[in-house]
Amino acid sequence: MSDRPVPDPAVPRQRRRVRTLAAVGLTGAMAAIVALAPTTPATAAVTSNQTGTHDGYFYLFWTDTPGTVAMELGPGGNYRTQWSNTGHFIAGKGWNPGGPRTVTYTGAFNPNGNAYLALYGWTTNPLVEYFIVESWGTWRPPGAQSLGTVVSDGGTYDIYHTRRPRWGLGIVGSEQYWSVRTSKRVGGTITVANHFDAWAAHGMNLGTHNYMIMATEGYQSSGYSTITILSSSPGGGGGSCTLSVTRGQEWSDRFNVNFSVSGTNNWVVTINLGPGQSIQNSWNTTLSGSSGTIQARPNGNGNNFGITVWRNGNNNTPTATCAVG
Repeated sequence: MSDRPVPDPAVPRQRRRVRTLAAVGLTGAMAAIVALAPTTPATAAVTSNQTGTHDGYFYLFWTDTPGTVAMELGPGGNYRTQWSNTGHFIAGKGWNPGGPRTVTYTGAFNPNGNAYLALYGWTTNPLVEYFIVESWGTWRPPGAQSLGTVVSDGGTYDIYHTRRPRWGLGIVGSEQYWSVRTSKRVGGTITVANHFDAWAAHGMNLGTHNYMIMATEGYQSSGYSTITILSSSPGGGGGSCTLSVTRGQEWSDRFNVNFSVSGTNNWVVTINLGPGQSIQNSWNTTLSGSSGTIQARPNGNGNNFGITVWRNGNNNTPTATCAVG
């Protein structure tokens, strides 16, 4: 069976052996592919491994079996794939970086064998691949025991936490977070923040976001798909949001950070804690997560809130962004 990249940005061009689908299921796009030189093809046909931008969207194409799959980049958020007796591939359009967007899409997905349609992305610190699976072929990923469910956008999704194991060269595999619909669909709205919040409630925290795509992925199968991203809004709303971040009271082992939001009363503030840092306390907000990338939302106490951060050797002020919720 052919090799493919390891999703470890520190070792971007290493390869590792793929186990059978029955053993580990379909795995996500290799994070290492972002190390490839981004290109925008002169034509809409893509058959070689690459990332880039096309008509305002980030795109990714990767396969371990060249000549068996092709991607056609359509206008805006549209793309098409067709594959025949391929080994493993993933292709899609989306954004770089990703985040808690609200994504609306439509299209067709017709696999013959093992494949799935998912909103796919990954983060660093921690290294996590995440999947919101909308439809699949003959096998429903990821073949693990559900940790619970999240109800969102008219459907129920099972939550899973898996881990890509160690492979050669002592590289540690990524964590994998999953939301998988209990019934298939192709088209609709995905409120990504609902899944991020549900994962965080199970201790499955994300890190700093890299790309996120509406992906078609296939493994030892054939088929075709045509997918169009109709709309996307950061944080799930329109309008604008302005954020002020100031350092507050400090102690030997922790410090306060104060946040002030303007422009909307319906906000989502994404806070990026530094390595080692964690939340000790918060006020005037509802938080999801306690380390890595966390989100703050209104709790009825206005638009000014704060957090207390354990230093754990890191005195840097966390960075933050604001979006309409």
